[in-house]
Amino acid sequence: MDEARARILAGIRRSLGRDGLAPADEAALRSRMASRSTNLVPARAVQLDRAARLALFAKMAEEADATVSRLAVPQAVPGAVAGYLSDQNLPARLVMAPDPELDRIPWQEWPLLQIRRGRAEADDLISLTPCFAAIAETGTLMLRSGPHTPTTLNFLPDTHIVLVYADQIVATYEEGWVRLRQAANAAGGLPRTVNFVTGPSRTGDIEQRIVLGAHGPRRLHILLVENRQSDER
Repeated sequence: MDEARARILAGIRRSLGRDGLAPADEAALRSRMASRSTNLVPARAVQLDRAARLALFAKMAEEADATVSRLAVPQAVPGAVAGYLSDQNLPARLVMAPDPELDRIPWQEWPLLQIRRGRAEADDLISLTPCFAAIAETGTLMLRSGPHTPTTLNFLPDTHIVLVYADQIVATYEEGWVRLRQAANAAGGLPRTVNFVTGPSRTGDIEQRIVLGAHGPRRLHILLVENRQSDER
């Protein structure tokens, strides 16, 4: 516990007239935290097999106005990105998260794609990021911040492309949080920010009409890759 946090908690204890927990109470509290029960989880996606869960994720994402391309292997990603940008009449220029997982993709096979790695800036039109997990029951992306995944990439560009591997798709939000806690325990702490993204940014504040891109990207394109490894030998 850092010094500033310790001072804040000490001030709260003083205001409540408490000096600290009795040893028995502290032991009971720690035991309860270690053996917390799982909340009631919707059965909607939990009961589905892998193929049906992927199909549900894609269906729910598309119902939220995202677009989804299903790919067999990571080697197909550069061509899919180039094809999507061409179909949308967008420039073949994007900013990409400096994530090692993305660096394994053979971008050099599509030299016409201009890729800059790093944070998004005000004039970046298109970003490409990985995700941490994807929620099948709502078609939602779970994005965590970090040195390799700057949060600006999720909100500044007008078009956001997200790479999702099939093994990242979980049934429910609860399962996503379980995965995040496990990753945090291994990494030594939780990320500063976790964003849940369902479809493009939208608002209905103006005359009760839905407008896309009000507070973030107006296009969300998901590249859903079935396998992390190529079948080539």
